[in-house]
Amino acid sequence: MIASLTHFLHNKSAVYSEHFKAEALNFIKSLLSWKFPDKEISEKMLNDALNTIADSSSMDYPFPTSENSHFTFIDLFAGIGGFRLALQNIGGNCVFSSEWDAFSKQTYKANFGKLPFGDITLPETKAAIPKSFDVLCAGFPCQAFSIAGKRGGFEDTRGTLFFDVAEIIKKHKPKAFLLENVKGLTNHDKGKTLATILNVLREDLNYFVPDPQIINAKDFGVPQNRERIFIVGFRKDLNINSFKYPKPLDVSPSVSDILEKEEVSVKYYLSKQYLSTLVNHKKRHEDKGNGFGYQILENNGIANAVVCGGMGRERNLILDHKLTNFTPVTKIKGEVNREGIRKMTPREWARLQGFPDTYEIVVSDAQAYKQFGNSVAVPAIQATAQEILNLLDLK
Repeated sequence: MIASLTHFLHNKSAVYSEHFKAEALNFIKSLLSWKFPDKEISEKMLNDALNTIADSSSMDYPFPTSENSHFTFIDLFAGIGGFRLALQNIGGNCVFSSEWDAFSKQTYKANFGKLPFGDITLPETKAAIPKSFDVLCAGFPCQAFSIAGKRGGFEDTRGTLFFDVAEIIKKHKPKAFLLENVKGLTNHDKGKTLATILNVLREDLNYFVPDPQIINAKDFGVPQNRERIFIVGFRKDLNINSFKYPKPLDVSPSVSDILEKEEVSVKYYLSKQYLSTLVNHKKRHEDKGNGFGYQILENNGIANAVVCGGMGRERNLILDHKLTNFTPVTKIKGEVNREGIRKMTPREWARLQGFPDTYEIVVSDAQAYKQFGNSVAVPAIQATAQEILNLLDLK
């Protein structure tokens, strides 16, 4: 219900705002009934409460919907809004978003003003999606399908999160979609997973879907080696039968572009004991002929892909000799190293993913690393979405 209220208040289009009005008013009525149990909730009380909430919610969020939006989209598996930021940058109005993780929803609302709806697999969440919109965006998780001995069609995807995406496309028939996933989807389950996805999109849902492409974030202005598979599609009645993915930009980003210029907290510097553990761990793998282990980046190079878990940080260590106070501010074993070796900060990870510095980080460092590690790279999404818009004539 809170999601309905925020979608009602922050949708710029009256048509889409009206879609969420009934549920928003029901939520306000339930609050008033709880506060005034002995009163009959009148229409005037509802409207007064709505106006008060609207006034208090009109605060300037960092990334409000533009007044001059010229196309609509929905944001599934929204995370912290990487898709949304990219499509808003090129004139999009996000009319619905869905994300199940509570901390990601907190970050999303802090930056866009809307609280995403919850689990997209639930019928009540799907029911909240507006009837029509131009583009569907989704960075859905990769799962295997049970397709042994079957043709790998729509019904064979049941029980997977792709099925929910396909179901929404089937019902709402957007003009186009943009899907993003890990590079490993190309050979997941010996290629059967991707083959099933493409078969459903092309044959069952009747969309023109060009061959997917692996796109690297480093080619679009951020110094991160992040390869992801992009899948786009167009409704066949639009008579679009060709599509070119965006060409890499003529840029050479480097790690130095995203590093903090001022001294950062000592908490980001590794302890001597932790560093020793990493050195020993790497040596054990090297002795076995493996390439696993920590890595200290060159400032004129690019970062490894930022991912969840400690390895994402350990593979992206940097040298920073600006630290002047070596007194620990967190519980660590041993002293802080004197070699200048530290983790990147969450803000630096945000920059690696193309988030501007005005993007607010409102969660703990642990959650922030997780959120940015799970996010899409904004510039790569934006460049691909622009190519879609060019063909739809929605630019």
